[in-house]
Amino acid sequence: MAQLLLVEDDAEVRSRLVRALGERGHAVASAPTGMDGIRRAVSARPDLVILDLGLPDLDGGEVLRMLRAVSSVPVIVATARDDEREIERILNAGADDYLVKPFGAGQLDARVRAVLRRAEDPGAAAREVRVGGLRMNAAAREAALDGRPLELSPKEFDLLFYLASRPGQVVSKRELLTEVWHVPLGGANKTIDVHVAWLRRKLGESASRPRYLRSVRGSGIKIVDPS
Repeated sequence: MAQLLLVEDDAEVRSRLVRALGERGHAVASAPTGMDGIRRAVSARPDLVILDLGLPDLDGGEVLRMLRAVSSVPVIVATARDDEREIERILNAGADDYLVKPFGAGQLDARVRAVLRRAEDPGAAAREVRVGGLRMNAAAREAALDGRPLELSPKEFDLLFYLASRPGQVVSKRELLTEVWHVPLGGANKTIDVHVAWLRRKLGESASRPRYLRSVRGSGIKIVDPS
């Protein structure tokens, strides 16, 4: 049975979700404010946090930042905010998934179980991948190129690791949105393009002179050994 913490200020929504998730086999504690949520997350050490952004005392983005400073607990943001830039900002800040209200309890339950499966997969956490001079360790969240550390943002690391785990394989943007960003939105392709451009600079390449990252027109992107 998963131990969940729901941080939600709306009493009606909070009650409904606690009941619905409990009926689906989870043990659910709740908090009506950001500070209360942080205290409960630190003291009770839940398996997963479901976090609203519109809280009365702190913005949920700040709560997420504070949580990430002290804990690696998986976080699903469940909010009415559906702006693409906000989704990107929150996911890059360390959220594991993003769900836009209104949603059904069944969809939230499915997201919870998917995030917990990823968190509990020891094989994925311990993996190390190498492509040419690129080396990445998922457990340590470390990356190096030709023996020198690469400074990557959390989402840059996730994107590069996903590609490096599939050398030579063309990965579509839809797959990257689903598996890396966990947001299957067709209009968010620009998000991927921006992150790929940032990665190219850090890998010492450009779109016109690629080394590791090769765009395949109309299909997606792949990573290759430049040698």
